[in-house]
Amino acid sequence: MTNILNHQLVPKYEILDKKEKELVLEKFGITVKELPFILPSDPVVKIINAKPGDVLRIKRESLTAGESIYYRVVVEK
Repeated sequence: MTNILNHQLVPKYEILDKKEKELVLEKFGITVKELPFILPSDPVVKIINAKPGDVLRIKRESLTAGESIYYRVVVEK
């Protein structure tokens, strides 16, 4: 079976640890409930074994910025 994380169109996903999560929320002045969400049924979420409440950092290549960083919180359905 092919690992979808190795596909060129799939961005890099990372689960933030508790300290990183707090820093991101503080930086943007938001709570975890204000982050865009991602479902546990997402194929990448399953592969990286992210659990509800985890905050993910998604790094995407960008032609204009070089790299764009997005954050998502894993939520229950």
